[in-house]
Amino acid sequence: MIVIKLGGSLAYADTLTDCLDTIEQRYQGKDVVIVPGGGAFADQVRLAQQHWRFDDRTAHRMAILAMQQMALLCNGLKADFAVIHSVAAIKAQSQQNKILIWSPACDELDHAGIQASWDITSDSLAAWLGDALSATELILVKSADVDVESGLQQLAAQGIVDRAFCGFVAQAAFQIRIVNQHHFREGHR
Repeated sequence: MIVIKLGGSLAYADTLTDCLDTIEQRYQGKDVVIVPGGGAFADQVRLAQQHWRFDDRTAHRMAILAMQQMALLCNGLKADFAVIHSVAAIKAQSQQNKILIWSPACDELDHAGIQASWDITSDSLAAWLGDALSATELILVKSADVDVESGLQQLAAQGIVDRAFCGFVAQAAFQIRIVNQHHFREGHR
């Protein structure tokens, strides 16, 4: 199982479709789960929280809804990909060599003890999912430039990955790749 997190900012960069095409071409016939970032929908949650000053739990649940909206967007662009909502449902689909799009369920994340915090974004949720699925690889596709020589702590300090990511992957059994969208589409390692 390969988990590929597509940064929400790929929609801003107008490369989301290209990245989905790359996944379709490169990973056809493999078990792949796409984790969409919240993108502009999550940005609206941040703005709403600043304006209305509601609590982090509410913002967290709204940000999960932002990821769900991006999952629907991805599915609208790739109707052959299946939207799936839980770890159990993903496991049930494994070995069927389908490309899945994870639309996370708030209740499952709450049950797993995922903290409601802006330190935890779709990066950390993708790492959590990779662990829950015993994935072999986690690929984070970013619109930002990524220095492949940088360590995870440095990438977190630069804001390339979220602040909680290092904790989520500290005991990871899967390979981690963090790549710029252009390198991902070109197939560079």
